[in-house]
Amino acid sequence: MSAGGRGVVAAGHPLTAQVGAQVLREGGNAVDAAVAAMLMSFVAEPLLTGLGAGGYMLVAGGGVGPSLLDFFVVAPDPAADGRPAELEAIDVSFGDAKQIFYIGPASCGIYGAPAGVCEAARRWGTVPLQTLVAPAARLAAEGVALNHSQAYVARILSDLLRSTPECAALWAPNGNVLREGEVLRNPELAQALLRLAHEGAEPFYHGDIAAAVCEWVGSRGGLVGRDALARYGAVERAPLAVDYRDRQVLTNPPPSAGGILIAYALALLDRQPRPPTVELLLEAMEAAQAERTAEFIGGLGEDGFQQRFLSSKLHGGSPLGSTTHISVLDSAGCACSVTTTNGEGSGVVVPGTGMHLNNVMGEEDLSPLGFHQHPAGGRLPSMMAPTVVLANGSVELVLGSAGSNRIRSALLQTIVAAVDRGLDVAAAVQAPRVHFEAGIVYHEPGVEVAARNGREVVRFGDVNLFFGGVQAVQCLDGEMLGAGDPRRGGVAVTA
Repeated sequence: MSAGGRGVVAAGHPLTAQVGAQVLREGGNAVDAAVAAMLMSFVAEPLLTGLGAGGYMLVAGGGVGPSLLDFFVVAPDPAADGRPAELEAIDVSFGDAKQIFYIGPASCGIYGAPAGVCEAARRWGTVPLQTLVAPAARLAAEGVALNHSQAYVARILSDLLRSTPECAALWAPNGNVLREGEVLRNPELAQALLRLAHEGAEPFYHGDIAAAVCEWVGSRGGLVGRDALARYGAVERAPLAVDYRDRQVLTNPPPSAGGILIAYALALLDRQPRPPTVELLLEAMEAAQAERTAEFIGGLGEDGFQQRFLSSKLHGGSPLGSTTHISVLDSAGCACSVTTTNGEGSGVVVPGTGMHLNNVMGEEDLSPLGFHQHPAGGRLPSMMAPTVVLANGSVELVLGSAGSNRIRSALLQTIVAAVDRGLDVAAAVQAPRVHFEAGIVYHEPGVEVAARNGREVVRFGDVNLFFGGVQAVQCLDGEMLGAGDPRRGGVAVTA
């Protein structure tokens, strides 16, 4: 745990957190720090995020916001003949659990990261974008040595990293996927970052970079097209707000799915004694999971859905990936919580751009009704949920997580640990977790779970990145504290 006077940054990689903290030291605000850190994550955490990714940023406190900037991936236009290229399946093992992920050109959606970076800097930034980009561009050109966590991700995604010659040229230049301590260099990404700094998002959506992406993906059966890229824009939304105990929790609203399901689970727990038992937590997770029906998915994009859903569930008598996250709190009390994802990456690296495109269209967790069912131009129903907890109107906790469907359970348990159990941010992040999905309860050591109510129980031998990667900062008794999740190599750095 780290404590600082000018602010704290918690992130999934030391370099990501360090560059954000340096911006705070030099007088930048929380958004400046988060943007610089996000840009560095594109280089230091390239299997989790990047220019071909999408995400969300929540800003609140210190007289700013609250506001949610949505720059998530949208569904591309359908193929002229209605048949996109086939998704390619790969198995990914987390040791005690396995998942199938789908990659290839057909898995690529319309990316939002370039638009998100530029819009956040325009709306809330005080430091020139060229200054924020410079450290990331320099590192992309010089190369970054893989740390233990990034090397582990590379190892479990080795089939993906060798799936195309272009991806293998970056990640397996000598035939073997890069290991811990070996250096990843991407000079084309460095040039793309510098163009983002000096030209903004224009080349990525209307110019030559957009043309290169569309030609490369389209010639291989993918659906990323010029018209869809040209229509893309980051969208500002009002955060979803839910009361929990004597706090207010701000999180990601629809059309994202994660925030509203977290709000639903918190509202369920708020009816129960504090702190909730493991069984009550599992019941809340199970109830939230059960709501992911066709009607729920279809309704997320409708006006007023958030109010209708929560009102009907809470007052109508009914019983109640890879991703990376950055949390920042500055000395003015402004919080910035930003989550981005490349999925696992599609394996599609576009020559001349350094961009490894997302595989969000192949994320089964985001397509519970089947692949390629989302309307063209529609935001996919992400589980990502950058979140801020307010106490008496001031920021108390800033958090978010990686982990696909495990995001909502990781955030729910971290909030409960901090608010109900009174744990400091490090203890709350490190506490053992459970997760319920598809009739199975997964749990880490330190949590006792009984096989009841027809549930199957899977016990992990140790803490695992399967359970998310919560990066969080906290204002506790006037002191700013930060904690990175050891499950994903997270760190906190003070300014």
